[in-house]
Amino acid sequence: MRLRVIACEVLFREISHAAALSPHQIDVEFLEKGLHDYGGAAMRKELQFRVDSADPVKYDAVVMGYALCGNGLHGLRASRLPLVAPRAHDCIALLMGGRERYEEYFNSNPGTYFSSTGWLERGQSLVPLARVRTGIDVTLQSLIDKYGEDNGTYLFAELNKYQASYHHFVYIETGLEADKHFEIEAKTSADKRGWEYSKLDGDLRLIRMLLNGEWDPKDFLVVQPGQRIVARYDADVIHAERGEEAP
Repeated sequence: MRLRVIACEVLFREISHAAALSPHQIDVEFLEKGLHDYGGAAMRKELQFRVDSADPVKYDAVVMGYALCGNGLHGLRASRLPLVAPRAHDCIALLMGGRERYEEYFNSNPGTYFSSTGWLERGQSLVPLARVRTGIDVTLQSLIDKYGEDNGTYLFAELNKYQASYHHFVYIETGLEADKHFEIEAKTSADKRGWEYSKLDGDLRLIRMLLNGEWDPKDFLVVQPGQRIVARYDADVIHAERGEEAP
C-alpha cells in the first residue's frame, strides 16, 4: 500500500521511525503543534483540507497521526479515500501504547502532567494559545504593559491557572532519544514548578501498527468515503457515520 500520513509534529520522531520500518510506502506531512490551540473546529478545517488533497490514484488510504485531540477529529470526513484514525483521546495514549494503559495510569495518579521529547522540543503548555489570544509573549510584565496592572495580573493568572491542577510531572521515554538532554529538561521543568517527577517507559505499538496497516478495529477506526468521524463517550472513543458536513 501507499499511505498518505497527516501527523502532528509532536510525534515527529515516533512517526518518522515507524515510517522508516513500515513495509508500505509512506508519505508524511507534519502539521505544527500550535494547530491544537485554535480549537477543534479550526483544527478540523485544516485537517479536512489536507485529507481532501490526497490523490486517490496515488494513495490507498489517508492515515491520521492524531488522536481525537480536543475534538479536532470530530466531524472529519473521508472524501475519496478511506481514512484511518487511532481510537485514543490524545497523543499521550499513542505514546503509552493504548488508551487502557493511559487511563489506568491517569486514574491512579491524578494531577499528572505528561510530557515527551516531542512536547519538549516542539513547544508545550499554553504559550502558543496565549500568543494567539493576546498577540504577545506571556510574561507578567508584558501583560501589565499592554493591559494595565490589574488586568494584566488577572490575565496572567488565568493563562497559568492550569498549573494549579498538577503536582506530578511525567516524562515519557520512547527509546528514540538521541541523548539525555530532554530527560534533564523535563526534570528541571518539574523542579522549577515544585512538582514530583517520574519517568515512564513509552510503548510505540499503536504508532507502528498505524503505519504498518495493521488496523485492528479495537484500536483503529477505518472511515469509508462518504463517512465522517464522530466522537463518542464510551470505550470506542470515535465511530463512523454517514454525512457530508461536520456536525
